[in-house]
Amino acid sequence: MNNAPRRLVEFAPGAVWLVDYPLRFAGMDIEARMSVIRLADGRVILHSPCNIGPELQAAIETIGPVGWIVAPGSYHHLHVAAAKAVFPEAEVLICPGVERKQPGLAYDHLLGDTPRPAWGDEIAQVLVRGNRVIREVVFYHRPSRTLIVTDLIEWIGDNTPWAQRGMIRLWWKWVTFMWNKPRPAPEYRMGWRDRRAAAASLRRILAWDFERIVIAHGELVTENAKAVAEDAWASVLAKGERGPVK
Repeated sequence: MNNAPRRLVEFAPGAVWLVDYPLRFAGMDIEARMSVIRLADGRVILHSPCNIGPELQAAIETIGPVGWIVAPGSYHHLHVAAAKAVFPEAEVLICPGVERKQPGLAYDHLLGDTPRPAWGDEIAQVLVRGNRVIREVVFYHRPSRTLIVTDLIEWIGDNTPWAQRGMIRLWWKWVTFMWNKPRPAPEYRMGWRDRRAAAASLRRILAWDFERIVIAHGELVTENAKAVAEDAWASVLAKGERGPVK
């Protein structure tokens, strides 16, 4: 398996860039995605960082100085310490729960619903509540109308090149029944504890005026983004109206 990330690709002009990178998970070789977000003052946020070598470092530095390194979810934190070594002046922000998975990881702040002061005019965020297995903080970049999630939506299927191999295709098609269907990751679906709290978090996200979605695993959403998200979360939203599920 080649551990090198792919090249940096502009997604939202002048605002958001993406890097796909290989990941070994549950015995399968899959891919994940780092987002590079540039604020109006030129500083950069690294969201769900990958392994950063000299070439990628140089590409990021052409966008702007890295001010923050973000571990946005409880399954998206593996390369944070390495990214901090590359960009030592950056603050490290982590989703609650990462500190238990990586007790030796040095960090500056826990993420929640309130953005950092330097972000407030440009980025909104929500800590998705109500799940006992997985947690993440969802980001919305207002100027580019870009929603950035990790595992709250996965979209894997016929158009996902790395997913055509036997075990991966078998897993998403015949085990999770998520093939070609944007849905929360299986860890979410197994772990909903309080669907009323979860639905409240999702409704806050759906209130944002986003037109595209960055997904950590699978296809990007560039059309009908609000409808895709509503369909992906329909079950939780409907059950959330009936109260908590313990």
